[in-house]
Amino acid sequence: MASESPFFLTKIECPICKTINEFETIRIGAYSETDRDTDFCPTGRQWRNPRYQAHNPLLYFTATCSNCFYTREFNSSFKDWKNDGYFKTFRLKVIKERHLDLLGRPESIIKAVGHELDPNRYPNETAILKLILAIIDETLNEKQMGLDIGRFYLRIAWIFREMERGGNPNEQLIKGYLIDIDNKFSSLKSSLESIQEKISNLQQSVTAQFDDEKISAELKSILFPIKDKYEAELGSFRELILLTEGKLEALEAIAQEHQKLALGTSGDNSMAGFHNHRSMYDFLVQMAAKWDGIPLNQKDAIKFAVKYYKSAFEDGRDIADGNQQIQASYLIAELSRRIGDYEVAKEYFNTTIRTGQEFIYKHKGDPSRTAMARRVLELAMEQGRANLAAAKTNVV
Repeated sequence: MASESPFFLTKIECPICKTINEFETIRIGAYSETDRDTDFCPTGRQWRNPRYQAHNPLLYFTATCSNCFYTREFNSSFKDWKNDGYFKTFRLKVIKERHLDLLGRPESIIKAVGHELDPNRYPNETAILKLILAIIDETLNEKQMGLDIGRFYLRIAWIFREMERGGNPNEQLIKGYLIDIDNKFSSLKSSLESIQEKISNLQQSVTAQFDDEKISAELKSILFPIKDKYEAELGSFRELILLTEGKLEALEAIAQEHQKLALGTSGDNSMAGFHNHRSMYDFLVQMAAKWDGIPLNQKDAIKFAVKYYKSAFEDGRDIADGNQQIQASYLIAELSRRIGDYEVAKEYFNTTIRTGQEFIYKHKGDPSRTAMARRVLELAMEQGRANLAAAKTNVV
């Protein structure tokens, strides 16, 4: 049903401090995405339950321990980490030592960021901070997964973008609740109208027998006291309906006042505060003084994403040949274009087009296998043309 919660709880023991956490997990089909930007950022999203329309699913992309703030991508590997022999044998010991060491320092970046998580008041900001924590923990590994770090930074860029175009997240959140209240109010109003119709139908059924010429006058006279009783009770019922209609009008006035108070503008265009900080930006500036991997805005996040995607692409160990390789080279190109690095963008667009064409030709008998490559190839040619045009415009 549309009104059900889109989440269920999943219990996971933290591999670092052994705390048992319950993480909100998004149900399959709880929302749908209608379109994507040229860097695959979702641009249209519809939750089945409108109350959650302001929720960005990326808030639940990572899971953060409530005790030690250890953070990982919230996927099947993390949920089943106890059965992951590679993680337990080759990664856990080092990450545990380094995480706890960094957590215990007086000016701990993990502690500073972790204490500011507040998904209810600051959902978008919290989504960004959780991804930053996931990046920090991944960089503590002896063998960093550059592809994962690049993916995390890209998602931070997406959240910044949504914040820029979406306005105040609290306003978006309250709109979801207001839509839900309006739907429930409409349902209540419809139910009352249905009751009124049923009372009228009952009244017609009672009076019809007294208009029926086939029923004798003698029997009708015997039944008249019953008719009077029906009419008395139905009249009393109608009085209750009138009273209920008055209550509905009062509720409607309250709903209008609710909407005015919740969505009314104050004319204050200053930056929204973040906890005890003047803004989220100010807090990130403070964190950047502690750790040099903090992005301050969408462009910073894209720059970091390009850096780690390129590292993973050139290393080649974490990126599989075929669709994943084609998609990675395309992202390096498109993200480079977005930050004005047109030469790098040109190089990787050309790489994407070449490898994409080769892959499609090699597997031309398997359309399902080449569908993704065809889509990315089309994007690469389209965005490659846009990149050349932008490069010419920006030539001094």
